[in-house]
Amino acid sequence: MKKKIKYNRILLKISGEFLKGTEKFSINILFIEKLIIQIKKLLELGLQIGLVIGGGNLFRGSDLEKIGMRRTISDQVGMLSTVINGLFLYELMYKHNIKTRIFSSSNLEGICDRYRLDKVNQALDNGCVVIFCFGLGIPFFTTDSAACIYGIEIKADIFLKGTKVNGIYSSDPLINPLAKLYKKLTYTKVLQKKLKVMDNTSLILAQENKLPIIVFNMYNPAILYDLVIGNDKIGTLISD
Repeated sequence: MKKKIKYNRILLKISGEFLKGTEKFSINILFIEKLIIQIKKLLELGLQIGLVIGGGNLFRGSDLEKIGMRRTISDQVGMLSTVINGLFLYELMYKHNIKTRIFSSSNLEGICDRYRLDKVNQALDNGCVVIFCFGLGIPFFTTDSAACIYGIEIKADIFLKGTKVNGIYSSDPLINPLAKLYKKLTYTKVLQKKLKVMDNTSLILAQENKLPIIVFNMYNPAILYDLVIGNDKIGTLISD
């Protein structure tokens, strides 16, 4: 008998840092294998999955700007990094017999399909995992913004943001051991308190379109199962 799930369609955003291997420009195969096992379980529950992966394990636009690159070019390098990660994940999912489609916001003919909402919805309805890459295709916007917009467009029930901490804290828990972990917050509170969970553009878009967000620790991908069946003890929920 299938376990009852709380969400039918999710948008999962994973920091590119989780894909960072032990050597420069290497890929963390162990993490990806664990992630794929969990994705397979979620698909068996009937869940529809959209996936955005950052590119920080390879190149981050903001870091390249600091060494003298123009912002537009550095952001384009960062966006191309998300394509590399997306293709890597796409190939490994293929080897695990998981139906997957990869879409790009810009024309990358022969590499990715060009993003079109009707094609994305069709793929999700047919049980495919959909990977979104190349961000929004324009500079000055983060992959969080891209994930938020894609989540809104595909009418995801929840935006799951996988990070390296257990949720949203009152301050950096790695610096302040007394930092408070919030279980629930409104979009307005996150903005007012200037909690650095994602850029303000993403939060405002989510608020205007009533897209709830859960920020959680993605270190062990098995946590995804608990999230989709409605375990409210995990992470921090941002909603109205």
